Amino acid sequence: MKTSVIVTTYNRPGALKRVVHGLLLQTRLPDEIVIADDGSSKKTQDLVKGFIHSSGLCRITHVWQEDKGFRAARIRNLAIQNTTGEYIISLDGDCIPEAHFIEDHLKLAKKGFFFQGKRVLVEKKLSKSFAFEDTKLKMKLIRHSFKNKISNAHHIFRVPFFPVKESNKLSGIKSCNMGFFRKDLYAVNGFNQEFTGWGREDSELAVRLYNLGLKRREHPFMAICFHLWHDENDKTRMEINDGLLKEQMASKQITCKNGIMKKG
Repeated sequence: MKTSVIVTTYNRPGALKRVVHGLLLQTRLPDEIVIADDGSSKKTQDLVKGFIHSSGLCRITHVWQEDKGFRAARIRNLAIQNTTGEYIISLDGDCIPEAHFIEDHLKLAKKGFFFQGKRVLVEKKLSKSFAFEDTKLKMKLIRHSFKNKISNAHHIFRVPFFPVKESNKLSGIKSCNMGFFRKDLYAVNGFNQEFTGWGREDSELAVRLYNLGLKRREHPFMAICFHLWHDENDKTRMEINDGLLKEQMASKQITCKNGIMKKG
């Protein structure tokens, strides 16, 4: 199944380089990587140009929008329009994928569902040097967990035979690691661009996917990423975004007006 990975980034080229490096060393390579850039400076743009010119392993494209604050919903929609895969994985540009990340996403993909992946959190000091190669060093990761250098450490163990959980719960929705069938994203018109500033655009998308009739799949020991530390995002619009989420939950609507396509 042709697979596209959308990597969302903003002015963090050091982390982005490590994420793309990890994607290019997967047990199953993605068919394409789309860098969804929410207004980064020239340093990131030059880095991505280097990816595009040097990678013969898979197609890499760069979608950029002007920096007008946190507009993850809009840049992800632009990236979706620039994908060609039947299956689309959403990954943040500071989340380093474990070696089986793409392979596991595809094994867990199932019609009628979207997939919510898990993450291991890497603390501030360790995040400065943590790279794809470190995701393979299980004993070292265990020692990091004892020293509180990583959290959610139980996810470091890959256990494919562990049962998959299926539900329609809303808690724990995080677009830093999610997977969707392309047709489902278009059926709900993608992310709602009324959401600006950090928070809730991924939860609101999940609500509309549930309204479409989908359920959620998740697995604690497959398709894992390692989330590098960053400063807390500006949450000044959280109250507004919470209100938009509540409106959507009450409306039972499947599509949004201001999504991939503009309606009404």
